[in-house]
Amino acid sequence: MTPRYDALIIGAGPAGSVAARHLAKAGWNVLLAEKAIFPRRKVCGEFISAATLPLIEACGVGRNFFRMAGPPVTKVALYAGRAMVEARLPQASGRALARDRLDTLLRDAAIAAGAHFVQAEAATIVRENDMHVCHVGEQEIAARLVIAAGGSWGARHDFLPALPSKPSDLFAFKAHWRHSKLPEGLMPLLAFPGGYGGMVHADDGRISLSCCIRRDRLTALRRANPGRAAEIVFDHIARTTRGAALALQDATEDGTVLSAGPIRPGIRARAQDGVFFTGNLAGEAHPVIAEGISMAIQSSSLLARILIAEPDLVVAGESYSRAWLRRFAPRLYASALFAQMAMRAPSRLLAAGATARLPALLTWGAALAGKGA
Repeated sequence: MTPRYDALIIGAGPAGSVAARHLAKAGWNVLLAEKAIFPRRKVCGEFISAATLPLIEACGVGRNFFRMAGPPVTKVALYAGRAMVEARLPQASGRALARDRLDTLLRDAAIAAGAHFVQAEAATIVRENDMHVCHVGEQEIAARLVIAAGGSWGARHDFLPALPSKPSDLFAFKAHWRHSKLPEGLMPLLAFPGGYGGMVHADDGRISLSCCIRRDRLTALRRANPGRAAEIVFDHIARTTRGAALALQDATEDGTVLSAGPIRPGIRARAQDGVFFTGNLAGEAHPVIAEGISMAIQSSSLLARILIAEPDLVVAGESYSRAWLRRFAPRLYASALFAQMAMRAPSRLLAAGATARLPALLTWGAALAGKGA
């Protein structure tokens, strides 16, 4: 007999696990499916905003998160060319925790709340009357609704269609470093030719450096400097961005460098025919604002509240779509603006010059991007 669930959630990252925990706590029969084996590292800036920390606590992982995470971010900065401009936040912002630890905490919290977990890939979703029939691993299951929370990189084409390659496509790289000279509590934005990035103190005394670079710039760099793409990119950042070079002067990489992409920021479908999208599958901001994890957790909390309150899936989908746009669309538009400024040389110099005269612009930008409490 085919097992039946109230909800099938595909992906046990922050978006999927948060949705699973909320629904399971409300008494739903939830199946959480994840194809990757945890703990797993991911390309991610790892920062979680202050506004998201209460949601972390609501998931029952607050104590462990605060014990393991890096120090609170108290200042933001812009490192562009030789410019190094800092601004203090009105109050302490968020904190960073490596994804292998964060994802495991949230997945285990969902299981503890009563969600069923299966280590398998979910595929071949077919709508049959009022249920969705899906193969999860070797088992066929049926669910009243599906929540797609598997992230945009590597998403199946029925959730996120393949797009043609473009010179402006962004590729992401991420590494942890030890023994850096980055001041504690400082989170700088790195603006360099053809890309942007960020650094933040994460867990276990390390900093996390994550960055994005355009396809055409990466291709040109690799022609001029044969070798591993990650080494070429980090060398490019150090040569063109004084603040990053100083922070990494005596630092050593901790673990392997990760890469992913292409990144395709933008607003996508939030609900369709009983399938709900959350995290990056609903909409993806340019990583320049370091809001990826926060938006995933916030959007899944929003979706769960609406689903619990509204039994009609059509009405729930419409409510979720409207609420998602009100809450997150401004951040996506802001991230696109900041990303274009960071990647274009005249804009980088203009931003550096203006910010040198008015550091409050950095504080304003951080608030607009969702960094405030």
